[in-house]
Amino acid sequence: MDIPRIFNITESAHHIHNPITPEKLATLGAALRLEKGTRVLDLGSGSGEMLCTWARDHSIIGTGVDMSQLFSEQAKLRAVELGVADRVKFIHGDAAGYVSEEKVGVAACIGASWIGGGVAGTLELLARSLRIGGIILIGEPYWRQLPPTEDVAKGCLANSISDFLMLPELLASFNHLGYDVIEMVLADQDGWDRYEAAKWLTMRRWLEANPDDELVKEVRAQLTTEPERYASYTREYLGLGVFALMTR
Repeated sequence: MDIPRIFNITESAHHIHNPITPEKLATLGAALRLEKGTRVLDLGSGSGEMLCTWARDHSIIGTGVDMSQLFSEQAKLRAVELGVADRVKFIHGDAAGYVSEEKVGVAACIGASWIGGGVAGTLELLARSLRIGGIILIGEPYWRQLPPTEDVAKGCLANSISDFLMLPELLASFNHLGYDVIEMVLADQDGWDRYEAAKWLTMRRWLEANPDDELVKEVRAQLTTEPERYASYTREYLGLGVFALMTR
């Protein structure tokens, strides 16, 4: 079980696999007023930065689940590095359908709502692990500005304009599903730069070290085209937010 190898290559040097920066993760942790000992479940936990830093800064107890074996191992190393390996654990596995044996105070899925077949299904999945009065965190893309054409949407790696909502519509959708939005932290363009542009050096170094690998052509093509595509499309049109929700 693993994610496509291309993602393990391009994001192998990332601590965070989305455009939320370390500073914004810290802002989010503070905004949630996390109490010592709060149990946090993170589905699609990547390299574990959120759980590890919140364990260090807020003494939470965390469990992360991710399909990438590489990222899961990196998360365990990060926990040791930050001195929190006794408070967080990381499971290499399929987050789709994962339900915590012990109810948690915060259940999160940031940027991976495909695990529940979309936002509604992912919220339902997260709610199954949540204690009464707990908080759900969901990270979702939205349009910063509406793409003028379907080709522009595809330039943002969406299938169509209808894949994402504008921010007010996304917030309204949570309301329609029966949730109060109690906090949000939004990525900015600098965060997108750090997420996307950091891949380019990783790809270049990988190409230099692996000239005979079967993915050389694919990685070379990405490195050649991604800077222009990103600057033309994703950077201008796509946002991502982490939204804190409580059921009514």
